[in-house]
Amino acid sequence: DVQLVESGGDSVQSGTSLRLSCVASGYGPSPDCMGWFRQVPGKEREGVAHIDSGRGITEVADSVRGRFTISRDHAKNTVYLQMNSLKSEDTAMYYCAAAPRGYCPGLGPVEYIYWGQGTQVTVS
Repeated sequence: DVQLVESGGDSVQSGTSLRLSCVASGYGPSPDCMGWFRQVPGKEREGVAHIDSGRGITEVADSVRGRFTISRDHAKNTVYLQMNSLKSEDTAMYYCAAAPRGYCPGLGPVEYIYWGQGTQVTVS
């Protein structure tokens, strides 16, 4: 199994930046495909960004393009989400997820099988 632990969430003012981190552990080969998702109460979980290290692909959602960036440090088994120019609508619980090895679902959350507990981001 893969264990994922997110950190970096905080309460911040709009226009500022945060960097979320997700540390992965408990596996053999590291998962190639990992993603960041967010959810607010009463709404579906939304894909924010994903990275496919096997194919060298990153993708961010239209709603955060130009403001958020996903990156990965394999040596630290960590995936980052750099969030700039934060807006109140970015307020959500942010989750890190990993897909089964050899498959990358992109921004759709359903087929990711490993999830962290989440880290809260509040923008006011």
